[in-house]
Formats: sequence, structure tokens, C-alpha cells
Amino acid sequence: MQNILEAVLSDGIRAEDLANLPLPASYRALTIHKDEIGMFDGMATRDKDPRASLHLDEVPVPEPDAGEALIAVMASSVNYNTVWSSIFEPVPTFMFLERYGRRSPAARRHDQPYHVLGSDLSGVVLRVGAGVQRWKPGDTVVAHCLSVELESPEGHDDTMLDPEQRIWGYETNFGGLAELALVKANQLMPKPAHLTWEESASPGLVHSTAYRQLVSRNGANMKQGDIVLIWGACGGLGSYAIQLALNGGAIPVCVVSSPEKAALCRAMGAELTIDRVAEGFSFWTEGGEADKKEWRRFKGRIRELTGGEDPDIVFEHPGRETFGASVFVASRGGTIVTCASTSGYEHHFDNRYLWMHLKKIIGTHFANYREAWLANRLVTRGLVHPTLSVTYPLDQAAEAVRNVQQNLHVGKIGVRCLAPADGLGVSDPLLRAEVADNLDLFQRWNAISPPEPELRPAALVDSPMAAQAPQPGT
Repeated sequence: MQNILEAVLSDGIRAEDLANLPLPASYRALTIHKDEIGMFDGMATRDKDPRASLHLDEVPVPEPDAGEALIAVMASSVNYNTVWSSIFEPVPTFMFLERYGRRSPAARRHDQPYHVLGSDLSGVVLRVGAGVQRWKPGDTVVAHCLSVELESPEGHDDTMLDPEQRIWGYETNFGGLAELALVKANQLMPKPAHLTWEESASPGLVHSTAYRQLVSRNGANMKQGDIVLIWGACGGLGSYAIQLALNGGAIPVCVVSSPEKAALCRAMGAELTIDRVAEGFSFWTEGGEADKKEWRRFKGRIRELTGGEDPDIVFEHPGRETFGASVFVASRGGTIVTCASTSGYEHHFDNRYLWMHLKKIIGTHFANYREAWLANRLVTRGLVHPTLSVTYPLDQAAEAVRNVQQNLHVGKIGVRCLAPADGLGVSDPLLRAEVADNLDLFQRWNAISPPEPELRPAALVDSPMAAQAPQPGT
């Protein structure tokens, strides 16, 4: 692995030289274990600590099959799907791996007693399988997380509708929180040359998701002048929704949980903010009832900011705690576009405000390859910027996952995998200089207002899974 790292970091490495470097027998990866699925049984979700279930293992190196690529992962990042995987909610992800494994001999490699997590990466192509033409060893890439088979007609208009669509690193194995990763070649996109490894690894999943939600015809089809209510505006999804709204001539209204986060939104150019904590908004009672008085108060607050107008688009992802309010506050004919339910996936809303006011609820899920490519193009051209706030080394990735679970972060949390230090990987210093003020905004905020550390120490466990697990392909 050290030889691979030295080759990747050297100048002028030739594709054939990199392709001929021997691969190690195993690599380090952040995993969960199948035999620990029941470890949190009987516990409340808030008490399930990912640091108890996440392991830093040595796992066998998989061989790329036809249409696949093996990537040396320089950096990755943490998404909420890794939180779900680590606490085995809403279902253990081993169910996905077992189902996928029944599909074909190649897919059977994914059905292991360990699951390598992670749905983002930046890195360098090491190997490609048969039939891969566009990419070669030595290419610097980022990966989006849509894995599709495209053997059914449903996926050929929108690949997200493919019945064999999966999220890599969540519903497949060999994800990006590791030193190596296995992806389909059609997941790869060019790495933004002006960004570091850790910066370029952070937008992928959340930016592409936000792009489909807001910009794409498959989502809200946002237009100039639209008022867009953005929940969790300083988080991974919200921080890209702000940028896309501003770039597209829309008017973001940002919902945050502290004065500092409101100030960060304003620093990004979004002037209209609501601090839900300071203003005491609570849309869901402990008894499981929606509070319609709060819905009305919230709508009134939005109208104060917008000059009496309601949101044309509600960018929804918290789920149960906010969904009823989201439907209520959307304008007549407005759109609620949802991609997740981090506070609970059973939603309650008053349907009268949907059907009588001709509103629309649109479900979205990540993005197709075209949408992900266009989102990455905005980053590559310096029009959308990474919202990376802090980076952890791979051996502290469980702590990063815990911080995301507890919302002790802004923007995205990065993880250095093979990259030996922050700040490496820039090959276009001129563009970087042009946009430099936008690149460290979230790091500066994190330095001023870092999350409060927890008292409980991390529980990142090393275990020699390579000696225990079947080899991929057997």
C-alpha cells in the first residue's frame, strides 16, 4: 500500500506503471460486522452510538469485474447513510448485501460478514475491469454513489428508476471509507483540479442529491425568483441547496439551530434566516402529535422575511418532525421535495392543505449519472464550493460518524484515507486562488465555533477480518 501511495503522490506516473504495481492482499476499511446486528436491540435510537459498532478492519482486496474500477481512495466523507448503517436502522444493511449477492456471481462478492461503508471518494484509478474504455489507471477521479445494472427498460429514461438501482457503500459493499474502493466505472467523474483530496471528496452525495431535488426536472425544477425554504441549511444537504438556489436566481430562506449557523448562512449570501431554537419552534410533540399552532406561527415568520410570500419550494429532509409544517407553509401550487427522514420516516400532515391548495410532494433519491455529472461540473468550474468543515484521519472515522449523528457539525465532515495530510491534490492553483475565499468558509466557522466534545471516548476497534472472512469471489 505504501508503494501505491508513493506512486499516486509522485509527478508524472505513467498509467502502465501504476497498473503494474502489485496490489496488497488486504486494505484498511471502516466496517460493521454482521454478527453484531443485535447489539443495540432495546435501545432508543438516540442512545445507539456508532463508535460501538464501527471497526477499522483489514479486509481482502476485491478484483474489479467487467465494467468496474478499483480506486486508491485518498479521501472520503461521512453521510447520514453511514450513520444508519452503523446503528442498523431502519434495517441492517446486510439485508441489502444478501439480496444483491443472489443476483450474480460478481454480485456475490458483496455478500460478506463485514460491510465496508462510505458513499463518497476522491482518488486515483488503480485497475479497471474488462470493457472499461473511458477511464484508465492514473486518472484522478471522484465517484458518485449510484450503482445500476441497466438491464431493465425502466432505467433508460432515468437511471434512478432502474429496479436494480443501489447506493454504493450503503446497499453495496467495498465503499469509500477505506484505503481502496470498488466502483462501477460509470460512477466515476473527473476530480476538480483546484480542490484538495478531502475537499473534492465532500460534495458528491449531498451536492448531487440537492441538485436533483432543486434544479433537475426530476425534482422541483427551480426557476429564478422562487422562494426556497431550506431545512438544516448549514448541514451537508442544506449548504449545497443554498448555493444552488443563489446560483439559480432563487431566494433561500434558511432554517438553522443557532445564531452562529445563521451568520454562516449570511456569509454564504443567504440573507433570510430563521433560528428555530432561538425562536422556540417545535413542530412535533412528545406524544406524537403535530402542533398546528406552530405551523401557523412558522408561516407567519416566513412571510415576515419574504414580504408576505410563501415558499414556492420546500427543501425537505428532516422528515417526521418537520414534514407537516413543510406541507402547510408551501405556497398554493408549491412543491415539497423530499429525499430523507433523519428524524423519522413516518410523516403526518394535514392533507387538506395539499389537495385544496394544489401542492405537490415529490420524492427524490440521490441523482442519476447525468445529474451527478452536471453537479460535479459546477464544482469543477468553481461555481459551487465544497462545504468541508473538518477532516478526520481514517482511524478516527467513527468519531466523525458520531458527530454527524448528533448534528455536531456544519457542512460536511471529511475523512483522509490514503492522503497523508490535508491540503494535497491541487493541480490548478490559479483557479484555486480565484475562489480561495469560498473554500475555507466552513473550516473558519468550525475553528471559531467547534462542536462541544463528548465525555465518552471513541470505540474504534481494530480486528483482523481478513483472516476471518471468505475471500471476495468465493
